[in-house]
Amino acid sequence: MKIIKYSNKYKEDLHQMIKEARISIGLNSNLREDLYDINKYYIDKGDMFWLVVNQKEEVLGCLGYSKIENKEEAFLHRFYIKPSMKRRGIGTKLLAFVEDYLKNKGIKTLRVHLGESKKNWYESYSFYPKNGYKEYEDRYMMKEIIG
Repeated sequence: MKIIKYSNKYKEDLHQMIKEARISIGLNSNLREDLYDINKYYIDKGDMFWLVVNQKEEVLGCLGYSKIENKEEAFLHRFYIKPSMKRRGIGTKLLAFVEDYLKNKGIKTLRVHLGESKKNWYESYSFYPKNGYKEYEDRYMMKEIIG
């Protein structure tokens, strides 16, 4: 398993993994607009989007971020792990990697939206607090990552 910067060569596999992940939690398989052009919505803006891939180069997970303008804060986006690979520490490793990356970039606070429905996004509501995030508004959590 390795964490890599997004590349278009993984686009189709990424989309399939996210569709599987969404269906597994009772959502439709529709993708958000940003996932059709990750370079435009993340990379070209100076933000980042990472993938977790296995030795066969299959996408096992993803996570992106966007910096909040004029602040030392970033918003995490599109954190998905392939359903068959959950509960193996992949998400925890990916989140720790991104937190370290952003800390080195001078980011001090991370924010995340947990999804509209606790019924569907129940894993997020337990995962983030286990990793030091605290709720600051309904369906939103944050973590200070000051070094």
